[in-house]
Amino acid sequence: MILVFTHNDLDGVGCGIVARCAFGEQADIRYNSVSSLNPQVERFLAKMNGAKKRPAEVFITDLSVNSDNEERMTAYAKAGGTIRLIDHHKSALHLNRHHWSFVQVEYTDGRPACATSLFYEHLVEKGHLQPTQALAQFVELVRQYDTWDWERLGNQMAKRLNDLFYMVSIDEFEGKMVQRLQEHDEFFFDDFETKILEIEEERIERYVRRKRREMVQTYVGEECIGIVHAESYHSELGNELGKEHAHLDYIVILNMGGRKVSLRTVHDGIDVSEIAGRYGGGGHSKAAGCNLSEELYRIYVAEPFAIEPMQPDAFRNTYNVKDNVHGSLYVNRQDDRLWIYQSGGEWHIEENGERLELSFPTFAAAERHVKRHYAAWLARDEAFVKYLCDYVTDSQTKRMAGSAAAAAPAQEAVRDGELVYA
Repeated sequence: MILVFTHNDLDGVGCGIVARCAFGEQADIRYNSVSSLNPQVERFLAKMNGAKKRPAEVFITDLSVNSDNEERMTAYAKAGGTIRLIDHHKSALHLNRHHWSFVQVEYTDGRPACATSLFYEHLVEKGHLQPTQALAQFVELVRQYDTWDWERLGNQMAKRLNDLFYMVSIDEFEGKMVQRLQEHDEFFFDDFETKILEIEEERIERYVRRKRREMVQTYVGEECIGIVHAESYHSELGNELGKEHAHLDYIVILNMGGRKVSLRTVHDGIDVSEIAGRYGGGGHSKAAGCNLSEELYRIYVAEPFAIEPMQPDAFRNTYNVKDNVHGSLYVNRQDDRLWIYQSGGEWHIEENGERLELSFPTFAAAERHVKRHYAAWLARDEAFVKYLCDYVTDSQTKRMAGSAAAAAPAQEAVRDGELVYA
């Protein structure tokens, strides 16, 4: 018997699929959440303590173990057990100090690795699995989706594979994929799958559009973040919100029913796996997660509860548009008016008519400041026109007041019978 403990997402189930292709029914594949793995491994190793019969091989893929199980696995290996952990998360690199662990984040050519691709290569190398074009295509789709290479490469097929994964049960998905990979020379979606995937894409678009209106903005320490409650489509939601609101350092997606926290970022300089790691979680630099603890409930739920959702930028404007050297108007819920304009080759901001001391090299940098520190959005044309009218009226009033003040001494002089020349 071959025992496989693996994750219950696409990458983890991809490991189960290549294991089934390699070992058939000899493989006992157990799909686990992040939180359920360590209890499962602990029970298995306790059962094996002193046992005369062990599985031929034990694999743990796409998940890492805690320090207690780390010691138990070392003892199991020393006692003659064959066990192997294969992972690609940076948070598991410390396990490479053991001979039974292989953690690789990226390949030598710079491509990010995933557990399915590493496990597939291991099984091929050890002679357990005969490589085929269909298997290689499937593994690459999993890798592209799990590492977000699909977006950089524009490969919608990888995203569709993940969509299909969440539309059926794990058992059904595994069965369909194994049969397809064993019976065909190339990987494909059949006509029925193609149709339901088109329907699913429309559903995801509607869901993201609705959740976009529910996100709130706040600060946690020095990081400006967005928080949204959602039970589905975390990857799509985090990616879309992150791109649309690029001034936010990362997006927090809360699944209250599952008591889960998902973290997503689109920025290279932010590592959300480090944030998740502080609370017992982990993941990738741009996608990570952890359980919703009491502390995180306070930070992400209780304290931001009274904050109103973010307003989107006006998108049908003709006059008040971004990157306008003459000026763009931003507003917020406190009725602040933020005017971004270019002068002397730099970009400046006026807050309610008062120019800030800061200057910025680009419009994007000035807009980022306005959005992060004022939670403002691009105003509609109607507010823009009113702002300009108010500005002109105010300027005329000031000029008239100045003229009246300058004329007062002359008027006094005339009344006194004097002639005054300017």
